[in-house]
Amino acid sequence: MTPELSFRTAAPEDAPELVRLIESAYRGDSSRAGWTTEADILDGQRTDPAGVLAVLKDPESRMVVGSLDGGLDGGLEGDLVACCQLERRGAAAYFGMFAVRPGLQGGGVGRRVLAEAERIAAAEWGAREMHMTVISVRDDLIAWYERRGYRRTGEMTPFPYGDERFGIPRRDDLQFELLVKPIAAGPA
Repeated sequence: MTPELSFRTAAPEDAPELVRLIESAYRGDSSRAGWTTEADILDGQRTDPAGVLAVLKDPESRMVVGSLDGGLDGGLEGDLVACCQLERRGAAAYFGMFAVRPGLQGGGVGRRVLAEAERIAAAEWGAREMHMTVISVRDDLIAWYERRGYRRTGEMTPFPYGDERFGIPRRDDLQFELLVKPIAAGPA
């Protein structure tokens, strides 16, 4: 059963907790509790407080956070358990900085966050498409997005090798692929 989530726009004071959440979902041994880990392809950080604060301060971006309603057996009520960045890009919205607490991955939380992001982009911004970039060797993650209506475009951008703000690559074949999904635009 998918836990009930409450969504809100993050505030600057959420930045430290957001960094911890994003790092826990992608880097280090704690990320191995979930299935979205990048620990086998990247070391180092996924983001930092400056990167999160830049999103929070950008008038064309929004960081959406999800908290559990009613908690779970282990507590967590009111704790941030998921997040994503939305960035307005004309007729499209960009989806990024997506994270779900590792112990909650695989239980429907990610699907709910993605659906909420698509709803916001379409209804509040009038976006007609959602765009995202995914590391092209992440076949399991790309397949998850494809099951939710995203399509691979084959459009690649290079991984920023040498810029440790994005991690320290453990392989030399990393690049980002653009995934796109049409979404129904509502009133902007």
